[in-house]
Amino acid sequence: MKITINEAAVKINDAQSIIIAPHVNPDCDGLGSTLGLYHALIKKGHKVRIFVDDDIPEAYHILPGWEIFERPVQKIDNVDLFIVLDAEPERTGRVREITDAPILNFDHHRSNTKTADFLYLAPERAATGEIIYELLTALDVDMDHDIAMSIYTAIATDCGFFRYSNTTAFTMYTAGKLLEYGVKPNLISEALEEKKYADLKTMADVIYSIELHNGGAIAVASADKAVMEKCDSTEGFIDCVRIIKGVDVAVLVKYADEALTRVSMRSKKTDVAAVAENLGGGGHIRAAGCSLNMPLDEARKRVIAAISEAMMEKQNVD
Repeated sequence: MKITINEAAVKINDAQSIIIAPHVNPDCDGLGSTLGLYHALIKKGHKVRIFVDDDIPEAYHILPGWEIFERPVQKIDNVDLFIVLDAEPERTGRVREITDAPILNFDHHRSNTKTADFLYLAPERAATGEIIYELLTALDVDMDHDIAMSIYTAIATDCGFFRYSNTTAFTMYTAGKLLEYGVKPNLISEALEEKKYADLKTMADVIYSIELHNGGAIAVASADKAVMEKCDSTEGFIDCVRIIKGVDVAVLVKYADEALTRVSMRSKKTDVAAVAENLGGGGHIRAAGCSLNMPLDEARKRVIAAISEAMMEKQNVD
């Protein structure tokens, strides 16, 4: 059931005990939105716990309160509301299993499966962080540094620090308002761009693996098992692929285990959200991803074929 932002605020105000969770394989938008809402609701007197069914990359430890996240272990009773951010409930992993509370879902991905009890979906927003900013306005929350920093980081990272095409006037307006609470953009960008020496050296292996397909319109890099064992984070690796001249779609395929591969895609023209949706994932038109239950080499071929097919279909339409 779709609801308005004001209706969502009423449901939150009526709930005393709340659980909040982002999706598995979390990014800064999911984590930052969760923490921003957590800090705000704690200020309002709600009992709140936050969960994520995955590890939190070390780079994201700049987020105030990242250590508060719990891993789902056992069923939790007497929960009034389960809030899912930046994805549909199915993508929260085992968190979905720990409560039977009604689900309130905030998302900006058009691929949302609309399975939540209550859904506020705003595809026009660059990040779920923008939605949380709107929500906190409706909740009449007094903003502070930790709330603002969490939401700013969520927004800035999902629009490539205001470089991607999803950046809007509202994005810039919201970011500007958040700076009024002492947020330091330079400290956030420096922390997220910083890499360990071993990770930077490993990036060379990923760059060496780049292959061009479809006349150079697709560039695919691979982070195989050896690479994933040597580095703590592949954050930013795909940016080395997307800057290649002539490339429309950049892809990074990452080893998760022998039968699971995680895929990230960035594009300049092609709708990679549609490609990801066809592969069981989702995302934005210019940034999307999926997880494929197959070995890395097989997954790479599958993704290349899917992107090539999407490009061909677009050419036929044009």
